[in-house]
Amino acid sequence: MKFRNFIYILIFSLINIQISAQDNRKAFHIRKSNEPIKLDGKLTEAVWQAAETVNNFFLNKPFDTSFAKSQTEVKMTFDDKFLYVSMVAWQKKADYTISSFKRDFESGSSDVFSINIDAFGDQLNGMQFGVSPLNVQREGLISLGEETDYSWDNKWFSVVSNHEDHWVLEVAIPFTTLRYKVRPSGNVWRVNFGRFFMKTNEVSTWSPVPRNFRPNNLAYTGDLIWDDNPPEPGVNISLIPYISGGYAVDFPRGDKLEELPHDKSTTKGIGMDAKVAITPSLNLDLTINPDFSQVEVDAQQTNLSRFELFFPEKRQFFIENSDLFDKFGFPGSRPFFSRRIGLPENPFTHLVEQVPIIAGARLSGKLNKDWRIGLMNMQTAKVNKGENKYLPATNYAVGVLQRQLFTRSYIGVIGINKETIFGNIPESSLQGVNKFNRLLGLEFNYYSPDNRLETESYYHQTFSPTSGKDASTINQYIGYHHPHLDVNLGVARIGKDFQSEVGFTPRTGVYTVYRPITIILNPKNKRISKYINAYGIGMEGSDVFDLKGKRLDTEQPVFLFLNTPAEGELSGGYYMAYTYLYEPFDPTNASENPNPDFQTGIVPVDSGGYKMASVFINVKSPKKYNFSTEFLVYHGTYFGGKNTGIESKFSYRIQPYGRISMDLFLNDIHLPKPHNSARYWLIGPKAEVSFSKSLFLNTYFQYNSQTNNTNINTRIQWRYKPVSDIFLVYTDNYFAEEIPRYRIQPWTPKNRAIILKMTYWLNL
Repeated sequence: MKFRNFIYILIFSLINIQISAQDNRKAFHIRKSNEPIKLDGKLTEAVWQAAETVNNFFLNKPFDTSFAKSQTEVKMTFDDKFLYVSMVAWQKKADYTISSFKRDFESGSSDVFSINIDAFGDQLNGMQFGVSPLNVQREGLISLGEETDYSWDNKWFSVVSNHEDHWVLEVAIPFTTLRYKVRPSGNVWRVNFGRFFMKTNEVSTWSPVPRNFRPNNLAYTGDLIWDDNPPEPGVNISLIPYISGGYAVDFPRGDKLEELPHDKSTTKGIGMDAKVAITPSLNLDLTINPDFSQVEVDAQQTNLSRFELFFPEKRQFFIENSDLFDKFGFPGSRPFFSRRIGLPENPFTHLVEQVPIIAGARLSGKLNKDWRIGLMNMQTAKVNKGENKYLPATNYAVGVLQRQLFTRSYIGVIGINKETIFGNIPESSLQGVNKFNRLLGLEFNYYSPDNRLETESYYHQTFSPTSGKDASTINQYIGYHHPHLDVNLGVARIGKDFQSEVGFTPRTGVYTVYRPITIILNPKNKRISKYINAYGIGMEGSDVFDLKGKRLDTEQPVFLFLNTPAEGELSGGYYMAYTYLYEPFDPTNASENPNPDFQTGIVPVDSGGYKMASVFINVKSPKKYNFSTEFLVYHGTYFGGKNTGIESKFSYRIQPYGRISMDLFLNDIHLPKPHNSARYWLIGPKAEVSFSKSLFLNTYFQYNSQTNNTNINTRIQWRYKPVSDIFLVYTDNYFAEEIPRYRIQPWTPKNRAIILKMTYWLNL
C-alpha cells in the first residue's frame, strides 16, 4: 500500500464521517472579585455569597440516568493573580475514603473533587486539579479528550474544612499556572467539575457525561463565560536544580568457580531543570545533566513471546506533554518511544542499559486555538564498555505539528532524527550501529463531537543507511463507542524494511488486523439493577499475516461479563489462538534466565502451525472496600502441551496512611518429551506508606524465577517545600535461584546502590 492510498483513506474519512451532535451545553458565569479572598475553607466573603452557584450534579456511574444522591455546589471567581473555586460536598465525615496523603494519588483510590479546564475550547487538551477531603492535591494534563497524565506538577493552593455531614474546599490557582489566551472580549472556556464518592460508588459531574466515557471527557464540558476578562497570565519561569550522591557495588561472576573482586563506585551529580512560559500557552522545558535515580523500578513481566515487551515511561521530563510525541501511531507501531533515549539496547549484550543524558530541550504547547507544536532535542554521552567496545554519543531530535480540524479532530506531522556521533571511535568497536535513522509521518485523527465515533489514519516512512525499499507503515482504524455497543476495526501494514530506532515496533513485515467488539446491556428491572449494573458479551480478536497473506498469529477470546454498581466485575470465556513458527522456538523462553545450566538440554518445538485454546475466568472486587483483589486464572493447550496461569493482585488500604499490595503471577508449562517444562513465579509485594502530607515510604520487592532475579527497591521521599523533595533510594538485586556451576546460592548479591538526591523548585 503506497502513500497515495493513505491520501485516499484520508479524503474518504474527511468526506464521510462528519457527524454532528446536539449542542446544548450548560453555562457558568464568572465575575471578578472586588475584595480579597482568604483561603480558609469558610466561604465567609461577600463575593462567595454573590457568585453564581452550580449544583444538581448528574451521575456518570454507576448509572447516568439520574442526579447524584450526594450533591455538590460549586462557585468561581478571580482576581488579578488567582482563579478561585469553592466547593461544598455533602458527605459524612465517617464515609471518607482516603488511600494516601501523597500528592497525585492513584485514580479510583480516594474520594476526590476535580476541576477540568479546557481554556482553548478544542475539547482535546486541558488541565485537571483534584483535591481529596483531607486536602491532598492532584493535578494533571488532559490529552486526546480524556486521558490524564498526573506527572505534571505545578504550584497551586487549596484549603479544606471538614464537618460532620459535608466538607468545604477553597482552591486558588495562579493564572501563571494556567495555559490560555485573553481575547479583548467574549472570553469563553470549557469547564466541568467531577466528584468521586467511593463508599457509594457515585461518580458525578456538573455537565452530564455518559457512563461509557470517563468523567473528565472534554467533549461534555460546559461553557465558562467570563463576564469580566481574565488577566494576562504574565511571566512564569521555574528553576528546579538538584544535587545527588550515591554509592554502588557490583558483584560480577565469571565462568570460573571463584568470585571476582567487587566493583565499587561512588557517584555524584548536579544538574537542573527549567520551565519557561514562552507564551501563556507555549512552554520551554530545559534539562542539564538530568538525574532519574528517584524513579521507581519497572514492574517485571514474564515473557513467553518471541518479541520485545513494552515497559511504560516513568521519567518525568519525558512524561510531561508526552501526548504530542508518543501518541502517534498505534499500540503495535509507535514511531516515538521515549525510553529509547538514555535507555538503549547494548548491541554487544542485547541488554537495555542506561547511558548519561548530557542535556535536552522541549518546546511544546499551543501556537493558537488551532495549532499545536512540539519540538524536542536530547543529547546522550559516549560510554566506554571496555575491551575496545563503545556505545557512541547520540543526538535525538523530534518535531511535531498539529492542526485542529472540525470540532475536535486534528491532522498532524511528525519528524524524528536519530544521529550517531562516532567521533574517534573506530568502526571495529561498533556493532551494527547506523549513522542515522529518520522517520517522517502524517496522521489524521477524527473524533465526533459526541465522542462516539473515532478514526485514526497514518502513514510513516523510515530512512537509514541500511533500509530497503519497503520501509513504511500505514494504518486505518475506526471505532464506534455507544453505551450498548463498542466496535473497533483496524488494519495496519508494516513494511519488512521499516526501522524506527526511536520507536516501538516489535514486529515488521506484517499485516495486523484488530477487530474487538463488545455488546453491553443494562438490566431494566430495578431489583436486578441493585446488584448488576451491566452485562454482555464480547470478543478481542486480532490477526497477523505476512506480506504475502500467510496467517502467522490469531488471538480470539470470546467472553461473557457482568459488572456491579460498586464496580465489581466477573467475566469468563474461551480463548482460541494460532501461531505459525518459521523456525524452532522454545515455548518456555528459557533464554531469559542467565543460568546456563537452566538452558542446557532445551529442545525447541519444530517450525509450523500450532493451535491453542484455553478457558479463563476473571474476578475484580469493588475498590470501595479496604481490601480488594483482581484474579485471573486460565488453563489450556500450549504448543502441544498444557499451560496453567494465574494473574492476581491483592491490595489492602490502611486509610489514610497508604496500602500494601501483592502481585502474583504463575505460569506452569508442561510440554511433552523431549521438550522441557517450566514453572515461572513472579511475586511482587509492595508497601506504600504516607506518614504525613510530606513524608512517604515506598518499598517494592520482586521475585522473578524466569530471569533468576530478586529485586528490592526502597524510596523515602520528604517534600520539605511545595514541589521540592529529598529522596533516599536503595536498590538491591540478588540471584533468585542457585547456579551450581558458579557456586551461586539464592540471595547471592548481584549489585546494590544507595542514592541521596535533593531538588528545589524556585519560581522567578
